[in-house]
Amino acid sequence: MKKTLVAAGFAILAGGVVYSLSASGDPGLLPYRDEAAVARGAALYAAYCASCHGASLEGEPDWRERDAAGYLPAPPHDDSGHTWHHPDRLLFAITKEGTEAIVGGDYRSNMTGFGDMLDDEEILAVLAYIKSTWPPRIIDIHNEINANAAASGE
Repeated sequence: MKKTLVAAGFAILAGGVVYSLSASGDPGLLPYRDEAAVARGAALYAAYCASCHGASLEGEPDWRERDAAGYLPAPPHDDSGHTWHHPDRLLFAITKEGTEAIVGGDYRSNMTGFGDMLDDEEILAVLAYIKSTWPPRIIDIHNEINANAAASGE
């Protein structure tokens, strides 16, 4: 998995979207304080993500339990889920390439990559929208996760 994450990091570098600080000075990639980016992300989320992850970011029921085919349901992106446990670079890579491509091995997921449908700025806007909905305490923790990831070279 580490090799895959490193490869994803290089892919992001090649795409020109890696920053140590967002435009607001927060660690990470997401312009979650930029009202225009968040509004654009909300519209894109509604069009591309809400059908699986829920209109209110609530995810699918029993999202921690695999279905009969071995797939996990779509997780919530609100503060009850685990999205905020991951640094921006990983969230970006999963959204762009798909979970199977990032995790590798024989991991199976219904989460396909959106890199063919959304450009990098649109993916960042969707993720910014998601982050903008989290409570301040969760945003602070997520910013710390981003800072630690940047410090460790992830």
